[in-house]
Amino acid sequence: MATFGHITRERCDQLGRALTAAGISWTDNGRQDKPECLTYTATDAHGREWSVSPATSNQITPSRPASIWQAQCTEPMHRTPVLSARAIADRIRAFPA
Repeated sequence: MATFGHITRERCDQLGRALTAAGISWTDNGRQDKPECLTYTATDAHGREWSVSPATSNQITPSRPASIWQAQCTEPMHRTPVLSARAIADRIRAFPA
């Protein structure tokens, strides 16, 4: 079973700041107390909704410890690799129309 010890309040705050700085509106489901249930919903400039959630510990590469987030959009279907907060925000912002 995967653990989510890599998700901290600071890491959640980093993601929020990165999404805000990229001009992306977002909300979270308030489950920082249970990281396995934590989800952010981000809306890109084209009105598409992205679901951003923490990667499981077996998806995280020790050489890239800041890369702990993964995003998914259903229209069009796209899932990012596991990325850092800033890289997730950049990927969502730059995703083509």
